[in-house]
Amino acid sequence: MLIGLLSDTHSHLPKELFEHFKDVDEIWHSGDFGNVELVKQLENFKLLRGVYGNIDGQEIRALFPEDLIFTINNVKVYMTHIGGYPPKYNARSKQIILQEKPHLFISGHSHIVKVVPDKDLHLLHLNAGACGNQGWHKVKTLMRFRIEDGKIGKLELIEL
Repeated sequence: MLIGLLSDTHSHLPKELFEHFKDVDEIWHSGDFGNVELVKQLENFKLLRGVYGNIDGQEIRALFPEDLIFTINNVKVYMTHIGGYPPKYNARSKQIILQEKPHLFISGHSHIVKVVPDKDLHLLHLNAGACGNQGWHKVKTLMRFRIEDGKIGKLELIEL
């Protein structure tokens, strides 16, 4: 399964995203969508999973949870918008990680791309950075990766 990961769009969806994600099976958005129109564009393009972010209003919060935990191809995933990163998780996320024991922990919020293995908790942390216009980041980023037979691989960072 090929996954397209993005975060922090802040109501802006780069046109290049549709080319980079044309072959993905699902799109995962780790929060700060910005508006429902953007959500609809993504849903009309591919299957969409996501969590709401701190800038998202009630309309988006009605569509997406704060925390999303699911298993796909034998990989347990935990996604939240504000979660920290190994080993500096926030207290709420750390508690969920210890309870749920995900293989893959995805967050957003920082606008900083991160790929960090946590050897102590046996998981991989991903943060796709940001692909919106708002924020202090200088480069818009996306990620693509594969989940097959319980493994995460072929991770690509895409700079727009």
